[in-house]
Amino acid sequence: MWAKRNIFWLVMGFVFPVLASAQEANDSAHIKYLPDVTIVGKNSKSDYAQMPEIVGTNIYAGKKNSLIILNNVQGNVSTNNMRQVLSKVPGIHIWESDPSGIQIGIATRGLSPNRSWEFNVRQNGYDIAADPFGYPEAYYNPQLQAVQRIEIVRGQGALQYGPQFGGLVNYILRNGNEFNKPLVFETQQTLGSYGLFNSYNAIGGKKGKTHYYTFFDHRSASGWRANSNYFTNAGYATITHQFKDNLAVTFELMHSHMRSKQPGGLTDAALAINAQQSDRGRNWFDITWTTPAIIVNYELNKQTRWNTKLFGTIGNRNSVGFLQSILVKDEINTSTNTYANRVVNLDRYRNFGLESRFITAYTLGKQDHNISFGIRAYTGNTHRDAEGKGTRGTDYDVSVEAAFPNSILFRSKNAAAFAENIFRINNKFILIPGVRIEYLEGAAGGRTGFDTNGSPIELQNIRRSRTFVMAGIGAEYHVGASTEFYANITQAYRPIQFANLQAPPTTDIIDPNLKDARGFNFDIGYRGKFKDILKFDVSVFHLQYNNRVGIISTNGGMNRLVTNVGNSSSKGFESYIECTPIKIFVKDSKYDLIVFTSYAYTDARYSSDHKLASIKGKQVENAPKNIIRSGITMGAKGFLCTAQVSYVGDSFSDANNTIIPSLNGTAGLIPSYTVTDLTFSYKFKKGIECKSGINNLFDVTYFTRRAGGYPGPGALPADARSFFITMSAKF
Repeated sequence: MWAKRNIFWLVMGFVFPVLASAQEANDSAHIKYLPDVTIVGKNSKSDYAQMPEIVGTNIYAGKKNSLIILNNVQGNVSTNNMRQVLSKVPGIHIWESDPSGIQIGIATRGLSPNRSWEFNVRQNGYDIAADPFGYPEAYYNPQLQAVQRIEIVRGQGALQYGPQFGGLVNYILRNGNEFNKPLVFETQQTLGSYGLFNSYNAIGGKKGKTHYYTFFDHRSASGWRANSNYFTNAGYATITHQFKDNLAVTFELMHSHMRSKQPGGLTDAALAINAQQSDRGRNWFDITWTTPAIIVNYELNKQTRWNTKLFGTIGNRNSVGFLQSILVKDEINTSTNTYANRVVNLDRYRNFGLESRFITAYTLGKQDHNISFGIRAYTGNTHRDAEGKGTRGTDYDVSVEAAFPNSILFRSKNAAAFAENIFRINNKFILIPGVRIEYLEGAAGGRTGFDTNGSPIELQNIRRSRTFVMAGIGAEYHVGASTEFYANITQAYRPIQFANLQAPPTTDIIDPNLKDARGFNFDIGYRGKFKDILKFDVSVFHLQYNNRVGIISTNGGMNRLVTNVGNSSSKGFESYIECTPIKIFVKDSKYDLIVFTSYAYTDARYSSDHKLASIKGKQVENAPKNIIRSGITMGAKGFLCTAQVSYVGDSFSDANNTIIPSLNGTAGLIPSYTVTDLTFSYKFKKGIECKSGINNLFDVTYFTRRAGGYPGPGALPADARSFFITMSAKF
């Protein structure tokens, strides 16, 4: 019945109006588009904006969304400090446990920030996660110096981008289209505390019908904690040629390599004594990531556009280390005078996909409407070698003494079709119904170990396929030219992950009877701006998450069972307000003053019990009730100073709502914390700029996550006070 009702939405919401307006769309329609890559915020100091109704071939009308303009961010962009970059997006919960900034962990509305896996993470509109269905962890995120804007869409974004409860995070990279001469050179050089060095160098330009952009970025540091040194190198090249006035083809390639030492987790007692300490000196993590893509944009007429992306993800994730409980020291055995063998785990991702989208305007009655529809085809292969017997050494070395006990090939296939329509009921009121049909197929085969005779234990070939339909509808009512009410409700779906089919080492245990999760997102709010003085977005939400995968603590908190813990409901309030008070009195003042506050209240609770634990009414893990970020930017004549304060309330690490920390640090309360940051910038003439800042000004000791396995186990401290300075120039 659920599927039939959704298919009815498809027929009534899309086929009928298109047939009724079979005539060619009126070229004089007043619909305005924002191109896929464009200059935004050029004449503004603000780094936050709302998405237009239509961007490229995508519809954002009626959706809860945010647009972050990187050129205007007053923060530490060189290390991807998302606490500062996303400070104006209400409710963003951030795991601050990776000083390299490559593995970004963010979430909203009571979802897990684990490598942003509840979001659909994209770059220039295509997937960059390990596998968006089977293993959606974002091991790679682009260098923010190369990012023009970040698009964040919640709720109804599931219809255009696939099943997820969190929404979309899309990094739009620079492509050289903003330059007006054939050759422009950019450089940014950063020095900072704990050996931080970052060198970003790029060239780009535009000549005739071709524009291009390429960069190389190197970042390294010794790290605040012991055993936390890292380096990352990344290179990117893109070239776009306008073959005709209405046809453009883009070729792009990103390659990234990151290697970091993993200091491991701490017990709460050890963290209280010295958060910088580390008991893991032989744990390493290495990631190489390559993302090629071909993008075709074709404009049939002023109202009709077609976009096709052919993309791939070629990635390797390697780890080697001593993975026992943090209570077991990694030390030299006095009888053998050597360390214990380390454990090696290797993942290889080989994924390829195609997405084709089409948008057009048509006239029905006296109003102009828009329909966007598209298809997707995707295949993914993840080859996982696990539990290998590694060396006894201390350096990065993933060689093994014998064959990997676990060697499994995970395969996924996906085909999807979606459609959304903007119905303009009148000049103020619009409706945006949408539907998405998904086909998923997952398979696994290989061996899970060896028996006592040394013969392989073969994994029985597993194949599972399912088809499901998601529907949603959004609405906007324009009160005036610059303010509007909006609302949407959309079904969501999250398939079982590859990671849930086998337990990682140490303390986690996987329930073999896991089920897919289903639910919905609901938003209703009011947003807009008043002249150049005030911008705001206030809303309430309800996220229903059924068959939620979570963690039940067992064995006195020493072990963690990953299972369908039950249904959960997240309800709350999200608000953002930004004011430039000087403009109330002086329209063109030479002084800058911007004040902002973003606040989110989230009440995320379980609505049913688990057979092993009474959790009904308890708070969802990793779901702080209150997240507040406020700041002020002021300056004049090219100088800006920004002070920002972030408060994140306490949260639990398991569904049991364990308060007293376990002895190994994997369960227990995650205390609230408040962090203050300062940033200064000055723009000289001729494209030269200096930016500096102090992160964690008051040197607060805090942590944002407890890990049951790698890169822990245990509590993972965030960085203490640090300083950076960046010099940048453009010629």
